Amino acid sequence: MSRLNETDIQGFVLRGYNLPVARYLFLHFEDAERARSLIGRLLHHVTTGQRWDGGKPQSTVNIAFTQRGLAALNLPDATLLSFPVEFQQGMKKRAGILGDSGLNSPERWDELWRGDLVHAWLGINAQSAAILDSRYAEMLELMRETGGATVLASQDAAAVVIDGKSTTREHFGFTDGFGNPDYLGVDRSSQPGQGKRMPNGSWAPLATGELLLGYADEAGELPVAPVPHILASNGTFMVYRKLHQNVATFRSYLDEYAALYGGGKEKLAAKFIGRWRDGTPLDLSPDNPDSSIAQDPNRSTNFTYGADAEGTRCPVGAHIRRVHPRDAFGFSGRLINRRRITRRGLPYGPFVAEGGPASDSEERGVIFMALNASISRQFEFVQQQWIEYGNDAHQGNDKDILMGNHGGRGKFVVQGDASRANPPLICSKLPNFVELRGGDYFFLPSITALGMIAMNLVDPR
Repeated sequence: MSRLNETDIQGFVLRGYNLPVARYLFLHFEDAERARSLIGRLLHHVTTGQRWDGGKPQSTVNIAFTQRGLAALNLPDATLLSFPVEFQQGMKKRAGILGDSGLNSPERWDELWRGDLVHAWLGINAQSAAILDSRYAEMLELMRETGGATVLASQDAAAVVIDGKSTTREHFGFTDGFGNPDYLGVDRSSQPGQGKRMPNGSWAPLATGELLLGYADEAGELPVAPVPHILASNGTFMVYRKLHQNVATFRSYLDEYAALYGGGKEKLAAKFIGRWRDGTPLDLSPDNPDSSIAQDPNRSTNFTYGADAEGTRCPVGAHIRRVHPRDAFGFSGRLINRRRITRRGLPYGPFVAEGGPASDSEERGVIFMALNASISRQFEFVQQQWIEYGNDAHQGNDKDILMGNHGGRGKFVVQGDASRANPPLICSKLPNFVELRGGDYFFLPSITALGMIAMNLVDPR
């Protein structure tokens, strides 16, 4: 296919910015005309997917809307009703489908997400806290001048800093950010193992329509998209979830079961996730972390599970194996090509080094954002079938160890062999290591679509 029109696609969709700090603003529109005026002014600030030939920008700005937000902008009813039903309903109403019950149920979410007031997400990423504050002030001034929106709340997020350096670690201590897929026409530095597995063992990009609306997906079909076509084209959907991490619970649980496990604590931690803390995949190095693999783009994601059907190297239920099974279900991995999502986001809250005083009541976790052309076929399927239910992975009702909503009842099986260093183990009474604090579904339009919305030119006919 020809190159995508990168200047028409929001940069947040096409590339992980890898900027160390971010602030996400949640906006409410009081008046459609003033809100459209604000969007018109914002157009000049929105970061596009254009290549950064002169190096990274100091900061970026992007915007996305909930269904309620699009309604508050007075988009025609015929357009609003043409959006996929899961987007129209929003994440809170999908709680039953997503397994967001008990500790994760909407009545326990942050107050921001319990009401139905969030109309838009405005994301600012920056090179430093000072630059972030300056760009934030600029956005607030635009809102003040136009009267276009009020800020209901904001969420700060930042890369975890260890020994004065920004890292890609998350609060449980694991290196993150390996798994984003390659897509046809999307210009990025790709690594073997990030696309889809081909019958000859090579890797190829996924169809563009798995990420962007208006393009063919892996089935050769166009994903369900709103009308008119020009409103949808080059846009995508974003799932925003604020995930609180119970670091103290995770560490004490790991300590408790490591005392029963012959392979040692670090190996057990790796068995939970499917990677050692430095990012080395268990499949490539089952007995010890190997930085030469973890830091090599040609190897760090270049592996499969087909030769480890029993899970003795990487447990069948390990977190990364469940959320991206690769070829674990056979058929050269073709069964999973329509379930891939692109992840964005950063940790929030203060990092506590191993051995430091961590408390579950402190605010810390990760802002998880997923980009996909079909929320139901991609994000919701993974959440429902692979995280909250284990049948596809021959795990029955066992949930994903890391993300699962266990409520103290779950179990996790470490498959082992006859060796002393790799024994089997059953971990029971799993607590919730992660709790959902809220979120919603957003539509991230193209630059053309933003212009149409700003000028009130959306016409479904």
